[in-house]
Amino acid sequence: MAKDLIHQLVKSALINDGWAITHDPYPIKLGGFDMEIDLGAETILAAERNSQKVAIEVKTFAGLSKVYDFHLAVGQFVDYRVALKIKDPERILYVGITEDVYEEVFALPFAQLVCEEIGINILVVNPVNQSITKWINSQTTER
Repeated sequence: MAKDLIHQLVKSALINDGWAITHDPYPIKLGGFDMEIDLGAETILAAERNSQKVAIEVKTFAGLSKVYDFHLAVGQFVDYRVALKIKDPERILYVGITEDVYEEVFALPFAQLVCEEIGINILVVNPVNQSITKWINSQTTER
């Protein structure tokens, strides 16, 4: 599969934040489907001596319609979350996007409702300094 335009940016932001990239891509075979989540990453939480595992589906939103791109992102998120629940239940799935996509799409009231209802986690990155600006976990609050 072709990588999204911001794939390397999201990967660099994770590395800059102390994450180790464990998969690029993260393959999942389940029920006759072969899928690939864009990135898998892990970090060691020193205080707990445990690892935290995430999977990131990177989304550029470069299509002609932001609504269509949003529908695709939501559908992929749901499919991948179901697959991870079976194959790697400790790994938390996020949609990786830039700050401008967050403001133009995910911060809109309808997108917020969808993300809340479905439980979509979001990783927001700054494209200029290749850093993570927000982790939004639908189960908790923004970090």
